[in-house]
Amino acid sequence: MNAKPLQHDSSQPADDARKPRSDGEQSRERLLQAAMRLFGEQGFSKTSTREIAQAANANVAAISYYFGDKAGLYKACFDAICTPAESNIAMFDQPHFTLREALDGYYRQMIAPLMAGEDAEVILRLFYREMLEPTGIWQREIENNIKPEHMALVAVLCRHLGVKKPNDSVHRLAYAIASMCVQMLIGRDIVAVITPHMLASPQAVAEWAQHLTVFAEALVQAEKNKLQQGKA
Repeated sequence: MNAKPLQHDSSQPADDARKPRSDGEQSRERLLQAAMRLFGEQGFSKTSTREIAQAANANVAAISYYFGDKAGLYKACFDAICTPAESNIAMFDQPHFTLREALDGYYRQMIAPLMAGEDAEVILRLFYREMLEPTGIWQREIENNIKPEHMALVAVLCRHLGVKKPNDSVHRLAYAIASMCVQMLIGRDIVAVITPHMLASPQAVAEWAQHLTVFAEALVQAEKNKLQQGKA
């Protein structure tokens, strides 16, 4: 589940070389933002295009013009927030990275949704709803993004463990490393009750991720020790 922050019309860079967005671009952006919120709250089937258009202060015909239909709009919501797997992998799978640098990059791309500030809830809720009521997009996310990123992490671990070919132990280690961050993503309600300050700001999220890097490094070292003991 890797996402990038939403783009808002009100947060355009102060760049004289950049042209202001046209009315059409602003209308399209408003439709996307309204659709993400409503799809996340109600699900795909219970959200109407008329409702989305009304929330975006746009004409319902604009949905057909920009996205084709409701399914096209739904897909566009995920396209707008999902980072390509290649970009995420590049953050942690570099041959010159130390293990800590690789793990740090891995967690930085995983916590991207939580670094979106006030948009974090909208982004995550949209993903949650798709997991609960799948339309096929979640399966596409697994195949196109999550699986390649997992396999890239496995390759990184093999490199640092001195293992030529991944086995179940390396895959288990990769799942364990990922799962520590998944708690931050899908267990936010629990954290909000027990220790709300730990996810209260992007700075707090980044600090947590830094600790995860240290924890994950210890897991890798434990696996390395086990491999060395098996050779002894």
